[in-house]
Amino acid sequence: MRDIKERVRDKNPKIRNPAARLPKELVRQTVLEAKEKPRELPGKTGSQSESLTQYGAEKIESVQYRTASVAGKTVGKTTYQGGKKLAGVTYRKIKERKSRQKEVKAAEEAMEQGAESGKKLIKLKPEQAALAKENGKRQVKAAPRVVKVSGLSQEKIKTQASMQKWQVEKGAQAMQKARAVQMARKSAVVSAERGEAVLQTTGKGAKLSMQGITAAIQKATAALGEMGKWFAAGGMAFLVVFILIAGIIAGAAFSSGSESSESLSEEVLAYTSVIQRYASQYGIPEYVSALQAIMMQESGGRGTDPMQCSESPYNTRFPHSPGSITEPDYSIEVGVKTFADCISQAGCSTPQNLDKLKLAWQGYNYGNGYIGWALQRGGYTEANALQFSQQQAASHGWSRYGDPQYVPHVMRYYSGGSLFSGLFGNQQIVSVAMGQLGNSGGQKFWSWYGFDSRVEWCACFVSWCADQSGLIESGNVPKFSLCSDGVSWFQGKNKWQSGGTTPTAGMLIFFDWDHDGNSDHVGIVEKCEGGRVYTVEGNSRDQVRQRNYAMDYASIMGYGVIN
Repeated sequence: MRDIKERVRDKNPKIRNPAARLPKELVRQTVLEAKEKPRELPGKTGSQSESLTQYGAEKIESVQYRTASVAGKTVGKTTYQGGKKLAGVTYRKIKERKSRQKEVKAAEEAMEQGAESGKKLIKLKPEQAALAKENGKRQVKAAPRVVKVSGLSQEKIKTQASMQKWQVEKGAQAMQKARAVQMARKSAVVSAERGEAVLQTTGKGAKLSMQGITAAIQKATAALGEMGKWFAAGGMAFLVVFILIAGIIAGAAFSSGSESSESLSEEVLAYTSVIQRYASQYGIPEYVSALQAIMMQESGGRGTDPMQCSESPYNTRFPHSPGSITEPDYSIEVGVKTFADCISQAGCSTPQNLDKLKLAWQGYNYGNGYIGWALQRGGYTEANALQFSQQQAASHGWSRYGDPQYVPHVMRYYSGGSLFSGLFGNQQIVSVAMGQLGNSGGQKFWSWYGFDSRVEWCACFVSWCADQSGLIESGNVPKFSLCSDGVSWFQGKNKWQSGGTTPTAGMLIFFDWDHDGNSDHVGIVEKCEGGRVYTVEGNSRDQVRQRNYAMDYASIMGYGVIN
């Protein structure tokens, strides 16, 4: 009974709104004013009851309007504040959801990278392979935890991401080490095979120039400087240096069908000065090496017709039958003139343009008719050389015509266009300069540079020789017509050697005759022997001449070093 009689009380009583009491108060005030109104209007006519009723109605309407206005403003303000608070909560939830999505995506990417690193791992050593594999497993296991746990703090997420990044980097380092070892092993195998082939080679092909090997090693060491940091990570720097040097030495000696490896005979070398003289006379001094290779293939420098050019149209003194020339000097002159014509027809502008040079070589063997025919078919190829030989043999009723393999045969003795020719650029510029001895006036050099009339042409001569040797194109020597510009370039590149020091062949030598700090003359160092510097200089008494000076000669300003 007690439970029935007991009043059920509301545990959450409503809060009274002061605004809810406002209409009652206004009505009460209006009624009181209505009662007092007749007293204030004693002189008015009309029915008192009607006036009171009308006035009361108007007051009630006014109160209702004011009540509705106040209540509406209160409700609108409350609604605005509630909506603003709800919008803030919604925005924070959306932002948190996006943040979690980014974290999940980063974790998935880390997991994929870890799995990929484990898949691509190159077998190195059992313990290192196991370590890298374990890193991959840790990455795969770590990622799902980041995805599932949504309540992690920002600090924990960052720490976990850093650990994953570290694991990925460790996997990448393991891969780099494995690749380095794999590359080293392959290089060692190739170098060993080539070295064995070189040791087994006998005769002229086994001879190596120690000067060339030294220069190659210096080049390899300099080039390795950029690679050293990468290989140092795997502890492979010393091994790679050794393999590169061995590979260069073996590659320089290794014989192939298209690169020079066989030495010139003593007979051919004995004709070098004669070849240089006629090459300079007929405008191709930079092709001395190419002419030596021709002589080596034709006769090895033996016989009275070492260039085998009796059938050339430029032979005007002997019959046009094989071996009819009986004067070696004349044979060289005719051969050089014939080859100069082939160079011109082929459009070969530099010994480094092997495609055009090969065309000129094959034209020397076949006769100039081949060059025009081959140019219509895109230039020299071994296939069209064979095709031309077969066509000519068939048309003349002969069993064979010329040597379709003439270019590969000549290339055995040619060094000017080989893979290693850039290593010996210093000696190449000396050879080119020596080929110009005796040139007077320098018109060939200053006009090549771009001048319309004669200028002091010592720097133009040096630039021309450097260009013919490929040194300007490779960026080792600038093209300059003022000696001071040459000095500034070498000094700016830290390739300057002061006067009084010992130069090497191929360096550029700068002179300061009046000792005012400005260079007045430049030449090319031929060699340095017995405390003296031997040079080849253009515009020396308006000629290309050989000179020599004491190493401590006061007018030697310094040397431009060619790497």
